[in-house]
Amino acid sequence: MTVAIKGIRWWMITLLMLGAIINYLTRSTLSVAAPTILKGLAITTKQYSWIVGAFQGAIMLQPFCGYVLDTIGLKLGFGLFALAWSLISMSHGLAHNWTALFWLRGLLGLAEGSANPAGMKATSEWFPSHERGLAGGVFNIGASVGSMLAPPLVAWAILTYNWQSAFVLTGSLGLIWLVFWVAFYQSPNKQRALSDAEREYIRAGQERHLEGDGTRPSVPRIIRQRNFWGIALPRFLADPTWGTLTFWLPLYLTTVRHFDLKQIALFAWLPFLAADLGCLTGGTISIALQKRFGVRLINARRGAFTVGACLMIGVAFVGFVNSPYVAIALLSLAGFAHQTLSVTVITMSSDLFRRNEVATVAGMAGTCGNAGVLLFSLLMGTLVTTVGYTPFFIGLAALDLVGAVILWTVVRDPAMTSSAAPL
Repeated sequence: MTVAIKGIRWWMITLLMLGAIINYLTRSTLSVAAPTILKGLAITTKQYSWIVGAFQGAIMLQPFCGYVLDTIGLKLGFGLFALAWSLISMSHGLAHNWTALFWLRGLLGLAEGSANPAGMKATSEWFPSHERGLAGGVFNIGASVGSMLAPPLVAWAILTYNWQSAFVLTGSLGLIWLVFWVAFYQSPNKQRALSDAEREYIRAGQERHLEGDGTRPSVPRIIRQRNFWGIALPRFLADPTWGTLTFWLPLYLTTVRHFDLKQIALFAWLPFLAADLGCLTGGTISIALQKRFGVRLINARRGAFTVGACLMIGVAFVGFVNSPYVAIALLSLAGFAHQTLSVTVITMSSDLFRRNEVATVAGMAGTCGNAGVLLFSLLMGTLVTTVGYTPFFIGLAALDLVGAVILWTVVRDPAMTSSAAPL
């Protein structure tokens, strides 16, 4: 007889969070190793932007990942994707030119695009509506922690062995996590350690109008809904911040602030530590607005996003400060602000769409977000050597403010029965 585990929903989301840590650690390995790889393989900045673009182009296939997860189930689907990204990451060590890295990054992007749809699907299944923002924040801590661990861990591997060993190390961690995933994860309807009381607590806190009808998700139906574009467009505008921190920060610190590899190991993880706090802040603001001020769920989400967008104004000043440490502080503020708003808008896929559509919607919105990262990265690769980084930092701040306006004007609360309903 299986003994019920109290609060097992938090154990399940923690397991997903650990997977996200490995996911973002493997994708961040290249950026930390980039100064060494570019020099060793004679890769130009423009070629590097294409390598980064290959990853972003492939990760735009998140709708495919989400559809697979909605169709064959989270446990099997995410397990297969994790196996793929681990092996592909380890294969990076075999690359001898930029074209090989280009194709490997594309394959990695396809496999790793499963992370956010998986997290949102688990959040929608395991948590009542008022806890989903916080649960989504816990899951998204994985993105920040994985990116935070990359600078010291990858720098250590390079300084101790070589850059190839860094990819082997981070990829092998994914295989270790996969063993725990297969052994312990189950959906709520199959999890025997879920007590009857907790099962009822989860069920009672979920919106009836979002219950799945057992059918496969319809992409054309989703695209026709304004609520999809209401969360997809803000992601298109906001995600370039994360792409800049993940893929360009080490190069910026090397070329503009003249950091060496040891200094990158000491300081490049700080924006991601701040992002960890932002992951929890978005959900906390949303909960506080609902409980203390009686704000409806969707408006509470919009309020949390707006707070993050206003804080993002700080990144506009990175290029104007002389001290590299003040620049690091402002980039850390950007990490905090971005995750505050990013976690909020990502979670809204589970607030606005039916259970059997959540992973697909999250994947489609993720495609829009990564399209923004791709375009922004290609612009940086083409123009940064002539105009510098400052215009791009200013652009990041402006884009998030536009995203907040879209979120307020386009999204409609499905629970509202009339225009006269309370806030």
